[in-house]
Amino acid sequence: MTESNGSDSRDQREQRGLRARSEEMPDWEKRFRAPRVSLPDWAEDAPDRSLFVSNATGTYELYAWDRATGEQRQVTDRPNGTTDGVLSPDGEWVWWFDDKDGDEFGVWRRQPFTGGPDEAAVPGLGASYPAGLALGRDGRTAVVGRSTDEEGTTIHLARAGEDLVQIYRHRESAHVGDLSHDGSLIAVEHTEHGDAMHSALRVVRPDGTAVAELDDTEGGTRELGLEVLGFAPVTGDTRLLIGHQRRGRWEPLVWDVATGEATDLALELPGDVSAEWYPDGSALLVAHGFEARSELFRYDLVTRELTRIPTPPGTVSGATPRPDGSVEYLWSSAAEPPVVRSTAGGIVLDPPGMKSPGSVPVEDVWVPGPGGRIHALVQKPAGATGPFPTVFDIHGGPTWHDSDSFAAAPAAWVDHGYAVIRVNYRGSTGYGRAWTDALKHRVGLIELEDIAAVREWAIGSGLADPERLVLTGGSWGGYLTLLGLGTQPEAWTLGIAAVPVADYVTAYHDEMEALKAMDRTLLGGTPEEVPERFEASSPLTYVDQVKAPVYISAGVNDPRCPIRQIENYVKRLESRGAVHEVYRYDAGHGSLVVDERIKQVRLELEFAERHLPQHTD
Repeated sequence: MTESNGSDSRDQREQRGLRARSEEMPDWEKRFRAPRVSLPDWAEDAPDRSLFVSNATGTYELYAWDRATGEQRQVTDRPNGTTDGVLSPDGEWVWWFDDKDGDEFGVWRRQPFTGGPDEAAVPGLGASYPAGLALGRDGRTAVVGRSTDEEGTTIHLARAGEDLVQIYRHRESAHVGDLSHDGSLIAVEHTEHGDAMHSALRVVRPDGTAVAELDDTEGGTRELGLEVLGFAPVTGDTRLLIGHQRRGRWEPLVWDVATGEATDLALELPGDVSAEWYPDGSALLVAHGFEARSELFRYDLVTRELTRIPTPPGTVSGATPRPDGSVEYLWSSAAEPPVVRSTAGGIVLDPPGMKSPGSVPVEDVWVPGPGGRIHALVQKPAGATGPFPTVFDIHGGPTWHDSDSFAAAPAAWVDHGYAVIRVNYRGSTGYGRAWTDALKHRVGLIELEDIAAVREWAIGSGLADPERLVLTGGSWGGYLTLLGLGTQPEAWTLGIAAVPVADYVTAYHDEMEALKAMDRTLLGGTPEEVPERFEASSPLTYVDQVKAPVYISAGVNDPRCPIRQIENYVKRLESRGAVHEVYRYDAGHGSLVVDERIKQVRLELEFAERHLPQHTD
């Protein structure tokens, strides 16, 4: 015990108290409480001005950082946190999205970089779901994408002192891609063809007139997506960097929208490839993701030379080239917490305070499945032998994937003696277009076939105790949890579903418009047009077959997995006296408050402890 002579400063006493609390705190809680920062964004014409997200106050908020002076200033301060922000190219303004308690329906506001009152960024535009934002280098131009149930998607050009101009409108989903360096061209991703999984591109002038079109989806028979990666950062340059899927995976292509010339980079990397411009437009920073890990390259557009940028094994979650040619990147692995590094050497941002403990590394497992080899990532308690109580932690998306990156929740399960398996089922990204696009019509059931194959491997290998299997996940992973408990009732000991789809028909009618478009693509129509598909894919259809105890957590303001459809599912559990618990919290599709995240993990761990059978030799 440390003694005080009574003359210590308040800061010294507080630091001692913080150290004492930290020493008493379990590692799994430290991982959530340790200060974190995102990859800093920086202003194109004022590169010393940056914007990042941090949980330093216990809530994730936006921070302005003046690199020249070292000053960091908290920009937003809201009870439920803020993470959606953009720095204007001149570095004068921080734009941030103001929604109500996580419902994602709101307006853009802005605040001077150096501090001051917030103001409406685009007066005259009402609340909506965001559909992209691009800011001009002139300091007075913004291209604002909006989505509402009534209007579909609209895109407006806003210039200070001038009337708003609507330059795009369509019932299907669309998204503002980018604004050219001189402000003369606007790139839009759209799904007017009705396929929300594969966008087409349109480039328009500020008055909305079309300049160029590109569409790799033809009549429903050629389902290939396109995405905007950004205009060349050079005045008068009409090159647009885009992503395409023409060779079965995401790859970059340079498209001159003025001449129509397309330069296919043909990098011959096996996984998905994305890219962004170096600040002078002479090269590209290439990000390559393959089999749950990633790496960086520099691609010279003149010599066509691809040069690897050294990064440690693991996952680069974001990267950006700086004007001096260096690259800053956010890196982590399953065993090592995230850190923002620079190729110039050293750590870019190192927040003070408690440091996050590491965890155990992942092991790669490949399992034969009904649609091909399935990749799973396995973590298990160090130094222990199985069979373990095992958590199948299923990722959301569905078009997403688990990777060799740091995640506090799986690490918490491992700390408590569980093995954790994460499955990159069909529908996951990073394994080619065919693997991702296999998720059609038999939605949910396809993914569960892959999860079942990995479950059989886990039991047969001696890793997993078949009497102590937990199925869990958030968002789409929560949906698969509830669907799996009903369609595979003998397979799982208990289920823990966070912000899930539980009643697919009601979820469709209540969710945000962009997700309705995605559901129409996945299932081939609306609930009225293909009722049998919605019924087959809805957890509510199978709720009476659920045998395992069920834990559900839900945000009451969630626009993606709305609360009413969860209540419908819970009422059915209640009607037959099924063992279940429900936790409702005041936020949207997840929480940005550290204490709330810790509370949710603690409730999940306690639920499992109460309902899993004890190990017997």
